Amino acid sequence: MALWAQMTQQLQYLSTQMMNELYPETFPLDIRHYLASWIEEQGWENFDLDKIEQEPHARMLLEQMMHLLQEVAKQNHNVVERVKLQHISRNLVMFQPQPLNLVRTVRDMLRKEKQLLARGIHSNFQQPMHQSTSASNDTVQQPRDDPKTDVDNLVMKVLEIQNCRQTLYQMQEELNWEKQEAEPMSGQNDLDHQNPDKAARQNKIQQLGFNCSICAKKRLQLLQEAVCALERCQSCLLHKIKSWRWEQHRATIGLHFDDNLSPLQTWCEQLLGVNGNLRQEIMLVKKDHREDFEFHTLEESLERLLQALIQSSLVVDKHPPQVIKTQSKFSTTVRYLLGEKIAPGKPVMLKTQIITEAQAKNLGQQGIVPNENVGDLINSTAILEHNTSSKSTCGTFRNMSIRKIKRADRKGSESVTEEKFSLLFTTELTITGCERPYSIQTISLPIVVIVHGSQEINAMATVVWDCAFSEPNRIPFVVPDRVPWKQMCSALSSKFMSEVQTQRALDGYNLHFLAQKIFDQPDIPGDYSNMPVSWAQFNKEVLPGRNFTFWQWFEGVIDLTKKCLKEYWSEGLIFGFIGKQHLHLILDSKPNGTFLLRFSDSEISGITIAYVEFSDNGGRRVQNIQPFTKKDLDSVGLGDRILDINCISHLYPEYPKQKVFKKFSTVPSTPNADGYIPFKLTTVVNAGDPSTSSSSMQPQTDPSSGLYHAGSPFHNMNPDVFPPQPSHATPPYMPEHSMSVPEPLFSSALQSNPEDMDMDAVDMILQICQTTTKT
Repeated sequence: MALWAQMTQQLQYLSTQMMNELYPETFPLDIRHYLASWIEEQGWENFDLDKIEQEPHARMLLEQMMHLLQEVAKQNHNVVERVKLQHISRNLVMFQPQPLNLVRTVRDMLRKEKQLLARGIHSNFQQPMHQSTSASNDTVQQPRDDPKTDVDNLVMKVLEIQNCRQTLYQMQEELNWEKQEAEPMSGQNDLDHQNPDKAARQNKIQQLGFNCSICAKKRLQLLQEAVCALERCQSCLLHKIKSWRWEQHRATIGLHFDDNLSPLQTWCEQLLGVNGNLRQEIMLVKKDHREDFEFHTLEESLERLLQALIQSSLVVDKHPPQVIKTQSKFSTTVRYLLGEKIAPGKPVMLKTQIITEAQAKNLGQQGIVPNENVGDLINSTAILEHNTSSKSTCGTFRNMSIRKIKRADRKGSESVTEEKFSLLFTTELTITGCERPYSIQTISLPIVVIVHGSQEINAMATVVWDCAFSEPNRIPFVVPDRVPWKQMCSALSSKFMSEVQTQRALDGYNLHFLAQKIFDQPDIPGDYSNMPVSWAQFNKEVLPGRNFTFWQWFEGVIDLTKKCLKEYWSEGLIFGFIGKQHLHLILDSKPNGTFLLRFSDSEISGITIAYVEFSDNGGRRVQNIQPFTKKDLDSVGLGDRILDINCISHLYPEYPKQKVFKKFSTVPSTPNADGYIPFKLTTVVNAGDPSTSSSSMQPQTDPSSGLYHAGSPFHNMNPDVFPPQPSHATPPYMPEHSMSVPEPLFSSALQSNPEDMDMDAVDMILQICQTTTKT
């Protein structure tokens, strides 16, 4: 009771607004006053309000509270107070369906009292509770925009309306009884008007009539307030559903997305229940009120809210692939959040059709299902089925396929991989408690339909641009043609991390080089953040001096890293994207043999090794080994190749390669059971070849003059497949070979007729293979 003793000294400083907020109608000040000691002795903070198994304990506290109030009322000699306490005790019945709401109400009240006392300045008590600056952890309020709190308050409002109706009926019954009892007295002559019993009964009838009138007006007011509160709460719900869909859309480029729909489903079900209860209360109040009252306004509002809730509860849980090849199978899942409320009877059938971007726009504006069929879908129907374990109602299309597609007329240079479609899902269902069926629909994320695998990369560029740069609540499927580079940076880094499945993002150096690449400004070290990058620069125009676009090149790096280099990248062993100017800058002061791994900027899906060595004129130069492709790394891993190359020793800045890459080396094969001796492919770089092109690191040399070359890094042992290079040819990059064997030995040893083979040459080859295997 110590807390209440302090509060009573401060009540005089509280405004009416704060008093009403502290002690609402559901838990008036009288309960706090008369049961102060008992209230403060209970463990309200020990409850976990999310656990339904704690309801029996909460119900026990509710019964104790009601019993104590009745006892206090019996002992109170003030008739007015006694009746008031009895009335308050009866009103607590509203907590019986959800006793944990009583715990929440009392706990929040005690927290607010502690918070007010902690501030301790009388003038501050004039501020509303929601304007308080800070509080300790045990006095923190729930935020006002907490949806759970809003729904709880809405449910309590409905309970208050139902309780008000019951109280009104009780008062009307008592009034009718008193009027019936007063009828015999009405026939007495006027001299009896001074009869004290008759006068008392008439006063009681007048008072009951007045109370009924007040209660009826309160009932109507509560109904109006509840409908407004429902509209606000449902508006918040629909916003959350749109946000969920938006985050689901953005997840395509790797942004975080929580796909759990259970909280939204619970929210939908609660609001549907509130809507039904309010419609029932309006039907009852219409029978009780004969005077002109605009009930139709409340009914129209509830019907409008009901239709919006039923329509918005159909969502695509698992979207189809956003790039779909004709004649190939794919799947998708649609979920209905009000599935448990569907009226029993015939099964609900979901239908699907392909719509164009123009049809999707008209659908959003008019809500009309398009009649024109632009695609031939196979297995385009599914039944909404309820799963009792997951409490979800879904329709799953498992083996859909697009047989053919009708293209729209393209404008200008627009290609088929820039044309966006969507899947439209429609159904008709009836909700329990509703008189008529509702037609509902939803669409998938935009998809691009292709007919050949070679179109996939360009189609994915369309999808990435749409998901990364479209705005919320857009008209389908509008997307800007230009975006700031800083926005592009975020999208590229997220997509890279998502596809590679790594936590290491692209750093500032990588992104700066990508900007230089897409803007074709390799020598400008400035800030590109606010420079606009267009869709054409992203994936329509080829890069200068190349035959591929920026996205095709970037996607190739993603694919190579995902399949061959994930561990190397995640551990920071690959520098990644780096320009020539920056490459010379960081390697200029490093010892010979220092190397770094960078993605090739001249070849799709390539990674190369740049390292420092002495040049012929006594200076130093940067050499770039021809890029390794996925095919190369599938035959020999990057770790083995680095360990084989003798002219590199330390990974930038100064990590010994043996220590860093040892764990990536493969274990030598054991002799085969069939008697064949295993061999090992070894990477060799002819670092001293004078014909090798390189980039000089003399200070007066333009760094951009360095030559970066592409090619296949590994020479197979079969000379018919990879014939020797003519001596007069100048290799465009540093050559590398595996198991250098003299050409005459190859020619004599690999004769088509085994009987004519040079056995001395065969023995020599076997010795070389054994030596290579040991090393």
